[in-house]
Amino acid sequence: MAVKRIVPDFAFENPEDVRAFYENVLGLKLVMNQGWIVTFASDLPTTAQISIASEGGSGAPVPDVSIEVDNIDEVYRNAKAGKYEIAYELCNEPWGVRRFFVRDPTGRLLNILQHIG
Repeated sequence: MAVKRIVPDFAFENPEDVRAFYENVLGLKLVMNQGWIVTFASDLPTTAQISIASEGGSGAPVPDVSIEVDNIDEVYRNAKAGKYEIAYELCNEPWGVRRFFVRDPTGRLLNILQHIG
């Protein structure tokens, strides 16, 4: 047996209302729209993972999901330009990631990160 994929599902009254965030801030593509559910994806292959945490590191709250990107500074600029809530400012963490937390339109706390060093 093998886990092929893990997909977080966020409840939200009008799924189409999150489209600008996931397309413009993160550069994801809309791959499915059934009206009641929209799904965004990257073209890159990924590894299925799930994390269980007692805190978000550096005293931050545990985020709802972590998203690794290849250009954290660009994603941060996109989030700021879209006037999305930055809940944890962009910084380099001692365990080798550069990250920030942003709230998506559903209110979920996203840990946006890039490995450094």
